[in-house]
Amino acid sequence: MTDVAATAVEATERELLSFRVGGQEYCVDIMSVREIRGWTRPTPVPGSPHWVRGVINLRGTVLPIVDLARRLGISAEDASDRNVIIVVHLGQQTVGLLVDAVSDILSIAENDMRPPPDIASREGETFIKALTVVEERMLRVLELASLLPDTGREAA
Repeated sequence: MTDVAATAVEATERELLSFRVGGQEYCVDIMSVREIRGWTRPTPVPGSPHWVRGVINLRGTVLPIVDLARRLGISAEDASDRNVIIVVHLGQQTVGLLVDAVSDILSIAENDMRPPPDIASREGETFIKALTVVEERMLRVLELASLLPDTGREAA
């Protein structure tokens, strides 16, 4: 294979971080992940949406913690030391995503990702950018930008 062909093949693959939430498997683009850390109990913030657990201090930065199960409309359990926080960068904001466990880092070809079906009507399904199958497991690729409301849109 020529260098040009090898580069073209590499360009069509994406690296994804897979994790579990509520017994289901999801993944996000690894380029948006800043770090993975253990569970830290957040400080609640009155008036925040039900899916925001609160905030933690991450090296001097106030980091909101989004309970991904609640945000996706999946029944959420109480967090424990087994839970993990995935710190991701969403546009201009950095947030922590509370998940059950991190599974793997996967390289997925772009043409192996399929758009979600239009029949999805549950609130959580609007956050799904694509679906892919890995070793007979269906993985949902999250659209991170849709997890947080657009404050400009809400104010209008």
